[in-house]
Amino acid sequence: MEESNSKFVKVRCPKCKNEQVIFGKVSTQVKCVVCGTELAKPTGGKSNVKSRVLEVLN
Repeated sequence: MEESNSKFVKVRCPKCKNEQVIFGKVSTQVKCVVCGTELAKPTGGKSNVKSRVLEVLN
């Protein structure tokens, strides 16, 4: 089985400071579950993360 090089990342919303875990390569726009601020959007490869990355999870 081939192992993916994509990771999950923990990010913090710049507006409400909520922390949530998102996939490193999103295929759709990701919004904060609390306030709805855009956290990441797809670019065809790695995500364009618009929030602070706190931690990269394995």
